Amino acid sequence: MYKVSKNIKVLSFTLMIVGALGLAFSFYSAPKTIEQAKEMVVDSHHDDHSKAENSHSLSAHDHVDEDGHSISHDEHLLHKLQNRPWSALYVAALFFMFLSLGTLAFYAIQRASQAGWSPLLFRVMEGITAYLLPGTLIILVVLILSSMHLNHLFVWMDPDVVAHDKIIQGKSGYLNSPFLIARAVFYIAGWNFYRYISRKYSLAQDSSKDISNHTKNFKWSAGFLAFFIVTESMMSWDWIMSVDPHWFSTLFGWYVFASMFVSGITTIALITIYLKSKGYLEKVNHNHIHDLGKFMFGVSVFWTYLWFSQFMLIWYANIPEEVTYFITRIEDYNLPFFGMIALNFIFPLLLLMNSDYKRVNWFIVTTGIIILIGHYVDVFNMIMPATVGDKWFIGIPELSGIAFFAGLFIYVVFNSISKAPLEPSGDPLLKESEKFVY
Repeated sequence: MYKVSKNIKVLSFTLMIVGALGLAFSFYSAPKTIEQAKEMVVDSHHDDHSKAENSHSLSAHDHVDEDGHSISHDEHLLHKLQNRPWSALYVAALFFMFLSLGTLAFYAIQRASQAGWSPLLFRVMEGITAYLLPGTLIILVVLILSSMHLNHLFVWMDPDVVAHDKIIQGKSGYLNSPFLIARAVFYIAGWNFYRYISRKYSLAQDSSKDISNHTKNFKWSAGFLAFFIVTESMMSWDWIMSVDPHWFSTLFGWYVFASMFVSGITTIALITIYLKSKGYLEKVNHNHIHDLGKFMFGVSVFWTYLWFSQFMLIWYANIPEEVTYFITRIEDYNLPFFGMIALNFIFPLLLLMNSDYKRVNWFIVTTGIIILIGHYVDVFNMIMPATVGDKWFIGIPELSGIAFFAGLFIYVVFNSISKAPLEPSGDPLLKESEKFVY
């Protein structure tokens, strides 16, 4: 049985403490008044942006009244600067929750398809999905605090904005705080219930004399996938796309799914390689790593296909209320917007195209780190332009958010992995997984 090393515990708690302190400082140092916000802009190295602010085209958070005039430019500036620590926390919370949720979807697919190659990796997947409960509850807390108007992440939650915005008024039947929270509770309860019941049957199968628990797991997994594909799309609309309430994309649910799916698979690969390097998972061979590498490669290409399809169709149609989404990101987020294409497509394509490279651990680790960085930037690009506008930077709030949630993720995952044998000894497909060669 795996035991969490002292180094892992020290690393996770250090990251959490450093991250918590950094986030606390970021919230404390955020401007409290319009005057403080103006001083921060003048003192920052983004002076050029602030000077051009009045002539900048209106974004989703530039609120207008019935005559088309800006309600309060100064107040909007204050909201953007106040949003930065909230946005940094929210981006990191979403990203690490996605690692767990993407892994859960991959795990359910393996169960439902009766895959013979993957049972040796089930306990790693189950360990990663243990983070889903704390991860989703943190998101729920942020949503509740947002609905209490403690931040300005979701502009449609501001009644003054809604009163002067006919587009948001038309969506108020769906975009309202009570319904948002109710839907979030529904998603979270469903995902975590499946994780709990599947883990229960997985452990019970180890000491079972028949395959009844395995069969029950198969049925629950098949049902969960139908539930997941609907709720994942709705989650992406609620928790991400609604920060830009004037914009929508029919591909967005699939796009978010591809991002979390490849991130989850990459996390499985990295933790598997780490455990093997420490002398565990002896029966996992280079063929298992090769298969994970193929999924990393294939889903990276799939993500790129969805990114291009969404971008190309909207850009080519050139409908003002749709293309504004990309104009904002190209003008104010040029480096992260196009940089993530290199991180999420070009590097995985070049590093994993050769079949032999997928069997080399350090190639998988290198590519995996690049992919995870790239998909953090992807989530960053989804949230930041709508919430902080051009006042973005990778600084203390962003790095602190990553550190805190990385520490929490590492602790929860490895603690869960240590709670059960790494080999699912009762799984009827275990022998096939042990002899997996092609």
